[in-house]
Amino acid sequence: MLRIACRHSALAQRTSALPARRAADPWLLPNTPEHLEKTTSPPDAPAPTPLPRPGESVETMRARLVYQSRKRGTLESDLLLSTFAQEQLGRMGAAELHEFDKLMDEPDWDIYYWATGKKTPPERWVGSSVLEKLREHVKNEGKVVRRMPDLS
Repeated sequence: MLRIACRHSALAQRTSALPARRAADPWLLPNTPEHLEKTTSPPDAPAPTPLPRPGESVETMRARLVYQSRKRGTLESDLLLSTFAQEQLGRMGAAELHEFDKLMDEPDWDIYYWATGKKTPPERWVGSSVLEKLREHVKNEGKVVRRMPDLS
């Protein structure tokens, strides 16, 4: 028993003398400088090419955008875009729906940081009425508690 305790004590002394190595966290927290740096699209990146949807009606597009706004891939974008879609898509005409459709083709984190004002959107989104409405939605000046809308 004494021999086991001595070995344990010697091992503890050796390991406590080693410098503590901590692996870098691969999952950076949103809104940190490191996350902003890692998720930034190149400023000269071309606009994503949308999938052609010939003959899609406005009603079908609206239903598709409701679903796509909820199923993005990141919880932060899902929450912002799905609550925005729930409040705004019913009031949008065909031109604004097409603009929102183009926005949905952009990377999740770019949309998130453009909407929250952490990053400046590229030239193609300057003056966008849809992005401006999304920014107003994100401010949440009414302090509304938001949750994911139901898919029905």
